Amino acid sequence: MVVDTEVPENVRGVVEFDGWLRPFAHVLSERRYLGDKWYYDITHATTDGSYQSLSKFARDSYKSYGLHADKKTGEIRYKEWAPNAKQAFLIGEFNNWDETSHELKHKDEFGNFSITIPPKSDGSFAIPHDSKLKVMFVKPDGSKIYRLPAWITRATQPDEATAKAYGPGYEARFWNPEKAYEFKNKRPHFNQKVDSLRIYEAHVGISSPEPKVASYKEFTKNVLPRIKYLGYDAIQLMAIMEHAYYASFGYQVTNFFAASSRYGTPEELKELVDTAHGMGILVLLDVVHSHASKNAEDGLNEFDGSDHQYFHSSSSGRGNHPDWDSRLFNYGSFEVQRFLLSNLAFYIDVYQFDGFRFDGVTSMLYLHHGVGESGSFSGDYNEYLSKERSGVDHEAVAYLMLANDLVHELLPQSAITIAEDVSGYPTLCLPRSMGGIGFDYRLGMALPDMWIKLLRERRDEDWDMSFIVHTLTNRRHGEKVVAYCESHDQALVGDKTLAFWLMDAAMYTDMSVLKPATMVIDRGISLHKMIRLLTHSLGGEAFLAFEGNEFGHPEWLDFPNVNNGDSFHYARRQFNLADDPLLRYRMLYDFDAALQHCESHHQWLNTPQAFVSLKHEVDKIIAFERNGVLFIFNFHPTESYTDYRIGVETPGTYKIVLNTDRKEFGGYKRIDENARFHTTDLPWNNRKNFIQVYIPSRVALVCALA
Repeated sequence: MVVDTEVPENVRGVVEFDGWLRPFAHVLSERRYLGDKWYYDITHATTDGSYQSLSKFARDSYKSYGLHADKKTGEIRYKEWAPNAKQAFLIGEFNNWDETSHELKHKDEFGNFSITIPPKSDGSFAIPHDSKLKVMFVKPDGSKIYRLPAWITRATQPDEATAKAYGPGYEARFWNPEKAYEFKNKRPHFNQKVDSLRIYEAHVGISSPEPKVASYKEFTKNVLPRIKYLGYDAIQLMAIMEHAYYASFGYQVTNFFAASSRYGTPEELKELVDTAHGMGILVLLDVVHSHASKNAEDGLNEFDGSDHQYFHSSSSGRGNHPDWDSRLFNYGSFEVQRFLLSNLAFYIDVYQFDGFRFDGVTSMLYLHHGVGESGSFSGDYNEYLSKERSGVDHEAVAYLMLANDLVHELLPQSAITIAEDVSGYPTLCLPRSMGGIGFDYRLGMALPDMWIKLLRERRDEDWDMSFIVHTLTNRRHGEKVVAYCESHDQALVGDKTLAFWLMDAAMYTDMSVLKPATMVIDRGISLHKMIRLLTHSLGGEAFLAFEGNEFGHPEWLDFPNVNNGDSFHYARRQFNLADDPLLRYRMLYDFDAALQHCESHHQWLNTPQAFVSLKHEVDKIIAFERNGVLFIFNFHPTESYTDYRIGVETPGTYKIVLNTDRKEFGGYKRIDENARFHTTDLPWNNRKNFIQVYIPSRVALVCALA
């Protein structure tokens, strides 16, 4: 075996996997070296010089910093990192907000303050459960600032009187229930190599037909059974990390270790996760480590009085996001690495989450954050890997490597990490051992854009089958993609969901089964099913749907804000529409369930890409095979075909396992599902055999060997 000595050993794996990376091997090597160096520094950063695992570092950090009650001794320990502060005092209801009685010990050489509060004379904790508190810092100039502890695990909205007197900022609570929730169910098994991943993206607060903020308990009782019925095997929970501004959709995080109190208590979130596990459903957290809220009094911004503690300084030009009005982390800081890595370990250990969807990865990867002309990507490797052109933030790349190392170390058998990256950064979803960044999946963000572009700009008869297939299959070999037609982004006000693009106002008047379907509704229901099925089967190695869109939710999302009179009318999901047998929403709902269960049985997702045998522009037919399953789509708006030849590789007898034309799915029952298709031993469309099928207009069939 000849070894290519020009390729550094630490990235040899990715270069051998993708030869086009060879000219950039040294750039990739430098980036990996930084991540590996940080890993070494962290795992060797012990007082006695011994080795510690990344897991131990992260776990010891969240168990050390913040407030912790010792059940055995009755003591409460509090530790905070605030290098710019001169003094620190813990104040709250427990000491009548006395600003002198509980001073934290003078900071150590690293800027840490700490205090141990003994129990009361009766042995009870000195700080009552759920009582309010703050940390007060004295700055070098003698002025005082009041903050919520950075590692606080509970933060709540103030009551009306408090908000009127002191402002609307959130309040820190000492969460120490007498009896903590005990998990009853084990994590569901997930094998990265073979198991499918069908993700139901959900937001607890909007998960009710009522115009209000729904609760963890309501989600557990009302929505989890729906997800189970539909056949999804994972939930991606949004807006869990505490955010003072509800309309930010959870993406302006103020308190990273606090599960949002607007939905209920930490124990109730644990019950939600535990109940999902009992149903065999994985639970992923939408984690926001790409930026943080600018809030100071109830967030991390200017926490110790400086603007560069957790973030790049504003004067550096790197401390503020140009579009999001938020602060940007300094990933090169050891203490920031501690904070963010321990945040991941905390949610895995304390709440039993099974993995993470990392928000805003494109913004993290590049100094230009994917904004403006510099943030336009054609796929040229120089845009990612050229030292002169890429603008890559090496420190952010190294942090993402560490984050993936940690999650996979904590959950070696079942970890799931997903990157929200629109840029297509090479090696993002290749293993760390090969020289990649280590994510398991990336979101296929070009797919919903493609569907909306077609619906907005092209007549049905002008749809380009080759363009559709190319977009759905244009992904990096060996780097898994989560395919989706629409996520929460397409549901937000200012955009339109697929159902709205297809049917618009007719959804309010013509969805009743008590009258014949109009042309608009008939087209909309047919294409909604076909688009979801085609994206599901051809677009990636996993699939994601946003709650409500599976049944064609008729309205967008708009959270209460000053522009809508603080209305909750659009901040809800009308599941009642899917439950009504007299409305056609139920048909889309049941089709989605049939689709997910069909994949569960035949498992085409986590397999190699499909072989597309037909993209007929005149007939508007797409046909392909994936993992032995045959998919046939007729997108023609008017033409149906009898005895249409479809090439197949494996000989035998095929049967229909899913048919979009079933009456219960809003179709016309034109297909005989008892039919069997016998192969003819003659080559057709680069396949060894063919079958002949009846395929009506705007219908899709899924077939498997009988």
